[in-house]
Amino acid sequence: MKHTMNGKICLVTGATNGIGKATALALAQMGATVVIVGRNPAKSAAVVSELKHISGNDAVEALIADLSIMAQVRHVAEQFKAKYQQLHVLVNNAGGTFFKRQVTAEGFEKTFALNHLNSFLLTNLLLDTLKASAPARIVNVASDAHKGAQLDFDDLQSEKSRFSLTAYGRSKLATVVFSYELARRLTGTGVTCNVLHPGLVRTGFASNLGAVPSAVFGFFLRFVGLTPEQGAQTSVYLASSPEVENVSGKYWEKSTVVRSDRAAYDKATWTRLWEVSDTMVAARATAG
Repeated sequence: MKHTMNGKICLVTGATNGIGKATALALAQMGATVVIVGRNPAKSAAVVSELKHISGNDAVEALIADLSIMAQVRHVAEQFKAKYQQLHVLVNNAGGTFFKRQVTAEGFEKTFALNHLNSFLLTNLLLDTLKASAPARIVNVASDAHKGAQLDFDDLQSEKSRFSLTAYGRSKLATVVFSYELARRLTGTGVTCNVLHPGLVRTGFASNLGAVPSAVFGFFLRFVGLTPEQGAQTSVYLASSPEVENVSGKYWEKSTVVRSDRAAYDKATWTRLWEVSDTMVAARATAG
């Protein structure tokens, strides 16, 4: 598969470790120009050097942002568009889970902001570039944790409900719902959108859960978890395979279409989440 992405420009968020880093490396090894997004400048620079060295591809660079902050999401989009006129693959991989409810400086619950509003806003800011680059692809990383979750539109930011993994499941259900609605809106544009469950992967994903939960989760994953490379396989497949060039609006696991939770197929929910999310990020942009 090496060099099959020559001439393609790819943007991968959350790519300084784990699944995102493995995805970025695979795309670089195929010859793509790869732009990663990370929070830490020093770590991001080190990852860029590592990806260049391993792949033998110098067309790798980093943009720096905390993607739970919408102002920084906007800045990433502006920086990208200032340098690149095309975008062939957007992989919305950044995400996290938190032990306690946290509110960002912009007033958003952090899990919802990072796992949903980030990819909603970044994708919309880059849609014109993606459409101009068609055929192009959007790959959203969700989780089977969305199954059994509910989108309570009176409590999307977990102010009333029990927090913990409830907020994570809700945010990942939002990712799936957003992906389905986006795919519907992109019909006929030459841009596809698919969403996936990467599996249980041995990454630093749960490091924000606190010392004891993180240690327990890490011990469990040591025995049953996939490697980051294995976890990235479906993302890489959806980003690069000719087999899925015209496939859109599907939920994937192990590079195979599977059913998402039944709640994710309600089209009224698709529309409502889009409108609510759009209002949230637009209101913040106005207030900012």
